[in-house]
Formats: sequence, C-alpha cells, structure tokens
Amino acid sequence: FQIDLSIPLKDELLVGKEFVDFLKSNIKVNGKKGNLGEEIAVSLVDQKVVVNSKIALCKRYLKYLTKKYLKKNDIIDYLRVIASNKTTYTIKYLNIGESEEKEEQ
Repeated sequence: FQIDLSIPLKDELLVGKEFVDFLKSNIKVNGKKGNLGEEIAVSLVDQKVVVNSKIALCKRYLKYLTKKYLKKNDIIDYLRVIASNKTTYTIKYLNIGESEEKEEQ
C-alpha cells in the first residue's frame, strides 16, 4: 500500500519521518502495537509512505491510522484522505471555498 504525502510535505504541514514513526508504533500485529517484526515494513520513498506486508493488512486500517495522525496534529480540518486507486491513498486539501460559495447561494 502507498500513502501519497506530496501536497502536505510540499507545504510543510506534515513531517514524513514523524508520520512513518507514528505508523510503525501504531500498526497492530497479533493484537500488539508496534510489533511489526519482519511481517510489515514501513518506509518513506520520494513523497510516499510505502507499507509492505507479508500478512493480511486492511487498506481501511491505514486510512484510519492516517486520519488518527492528522487529528493528533490538529490538521484534520484542512486535509482529507482519498483513495486514488486500489493500493494508494492521497492526502489532499479540503475544498473549503467551494462549500462556502454553495452556502451563500
């Protein structure tokens, strides 16, 4: 699985290494946090977080952890996690301006 962080990294909203460390410490394997062992590898490649898993890992679980990280850093109000294809999530800005224009009309 991949999580594309190009937009928040470019604008310095996220620190890639901190996000990778958060995932490493919070992914549960056999009911224990941070128990990755050799089953799961998390790395930062270019502006994407790559999660390689030898065991079953749900894509929705990565979305949950990503949203948890955004909430922890108080930036979930500005960013959203969108599935761009079967194995990739992308973090993009919320379109706040468009929703305000619709409310005025």
